Amino acid sequence: MSDKSRLLAALLCFFLGYLGIHRFYVGKIGTGILWLLTGGLLGFGALIDLIVILCGYFKDKEGKYLKRW
Repeated sequence: MSDKSRLLAALLCFFLGYLGIHRFYVGKIGTGILWLLTGGLLGFGALIDLIVILCGYFKDKEGKYLKRW
């Protein structure tokens, strides 16, 4: 289980998902830059990330699930 907050990741994704800030937060720098340059993959990637975070299946850079609210 990751030490990152799922609530904070969800809020970052909801408000700044098109910039990839939630991905930078969990340490996924490469995909964070991709989200930043493409507007969250035209918004679709950010929406999918938000759903995955809320369902509890989003992982940090070490492959640990964000479970702690």
